[in-house]
Amino acid sequence: MAVVVEAIPLAMDAHGVYRVGGTRVTLDRVVRAFNRGATAEEIVQSFPTLQLPDVYQVIGYYLKHTTELAGYFEKREREEKELMAAHPEWSPRGLRERLLSRRKTR
Repeated sequence: MAVVVEAIPLAMDAHGVYRVGGTRVTLDRVVRAFNRGATAEEIVQSFPTLQLPDVYQVIGYYLKHTTELAGYFEKREREEKELMAAHPEWSPRGLRERLLSRRKTR
């Protein structure tokens, strides 16, 4: 009798970013949500393109391979900081006020 083992639903794209279950949702986003205390169900509610079984598998993979993934997460965090530094207009600080001021001038 053959044992069927499903692959972890993670794929690395051309930019070296892990995507979950064939979606555009990154491993980073899922892990961040999980580390903030979100359940797999809450993560799927936040990212409707994800499938619940995929999220459970990815969280399990992350928990088993935290050490191996540490470098990947450090690289992603560094890239995010560099990108945000290059585009201060994307900062959420003051965003609400900027949007409200635009509405008043129109």
